[in-house]
Amino acid sequence: MSQVVTETEEQVEPVGQVRIVYLGPVEPHWDFQPVWGEEEVLEAFADRVAARLLLLPPHDPQFRRNRERVNRDGEREAILVDWDLGFPEEPAAAPAAE
Repeated sequence: MSQVVTETEEQVEPVGQVRIVYLGPVEPHWDFQPVWGEEEVLEAFADRVAARLLLLPPHDPQFRRNRERVNRDGEREAILVDWDLGFPEEPAAAPAAE
């Protein structure tokens, strides 16, 4: 008899929220605005995010990969991440129906 084990993601309450705002083409490109949460936790997160986005404007091909990494870091640390790129973003492509 085999036993099937399914993984379920445990819902974790967010510990904070940060807004990441694109400031424009002149360095620094990004502003990190804490919305709510413990200041020390959000500052540490913002420092790590800044390292991923340093000198990286949103039109750079590397930005998309690093943005996904920042989002995963936020999920892992239970921090909600909002992005304000200063322009409307394209919606994610829906999977094609077969």
